[in-house]
Amino acid sequence: MGLVYLTCLLVSLGCMALMDRRWRLFVWRDRRRALVVLAVGVGFFLVWDVVGIATGIFFRGHGSHLMTGVLIGPELPLEEVFFLVLLCWSTMLAVAGAHRVLTGDRRAAASEAVRR
Repeated sequence: MGLVYLTCLLVSLGCMALMDRRWRLFVWRDRRRALVVLAVGVGFFLVWDVVGIATGIFFRGHGSHLMTGVLIGPELPLEEVFFLVLLCWSTMLAVAGAHRVLTGDRRAAASEAVRR
C-alpha cells in the first residue's frame, strides 16, 4: 500500500510526457531549456518546502500510509520531489499550450506535423 501515491505520480508524469511529446510543447520542443526551467522550479519549491518544514508550517500529515516512507529530509518525503516535477511540468505545458492556442501559432503546429 506504500507505493500508491508514488505510482499515481509516475503514471501522471508518464501521461504528461506523452502529451508533451505529441504536441512538442515543452521538453520535446527545447530539451535543454525545459530541463533548466524544471530544475529551477523544482529547486525553488524544494527550498520553499524546507523553509515551511523548518518553521513548523509543513509536515507529512495523515496520508503517510500511502507513501513509501523514504524521506529525503525531515518531514520531506521522496514523493514530494515527483509531485514538484509534476506541478512545474504541468504548469509549463499549460502555459505553452495556451500560448499556442491564443496566438494561433500555426507555424509551430505545421512544423510539428512535418516532423511526424
